[in-house]
Amino acid sequence: MSILTVLEFPDKRLRTKAKKVTVFDKKISTLVDDMFETMYDFKGVGLAATQINVHQRVIVIDVSEEKNAPLCLINPEIIETQGTEESEEGCLSVPGFFEMVTRAQKVKIKALDKHGESFELEADELLSVCIQHEVDHLEGKLFVDYISAFKRNRIKAKLDKIHKLEAKKR
Repeated sequence: MSILTVLEFPDKRLRTKAKKVTVFDKKISTLVDDMFETMYDFKGVGLAATQINVHQRVIVIDVSEEKNAPLCLINPEIIETQGTEESEEGCLSVPGFFEMVTRAQKVKIKALDKHGESFELEADELLSVCIQHEVDHLEGKLFVDYISAFKRNRIKAKLDKIHKLEAKKR
């Protein structure tokens, strides 16, 4: 397994819409395993393939405290939503920033596992938020798209400055 590089906002590749997975082979299995390893290493609760510059509809999630409940969603579709709630969100692709975002309180999804087997899942609380957040990534959307342009531009400017300083160190 490998720890992969996570793209950071405002990288334009994060805006790429992911394509459906049609082949379930060793390559997909390895991708899923590497994504879990990367997510755990970065201490995240979710990771979309788009964030590692792989533009396929693959998501990994683990919202458990013990990090022992891995969930893989391939070609996920949100088929039902209920209610709304506002919660603070962060993102591995927008490191160090957290903002309030309004999302559906509950979701029902259908997806495939890493072997191509279909399943449905109902989620609420953090799992619901995480699923919606990661599905957005597959559509080329980030949580900063839900906040004001002023806040989004401030975050972009700060991350641009950090990226330039890091580039000078190399």
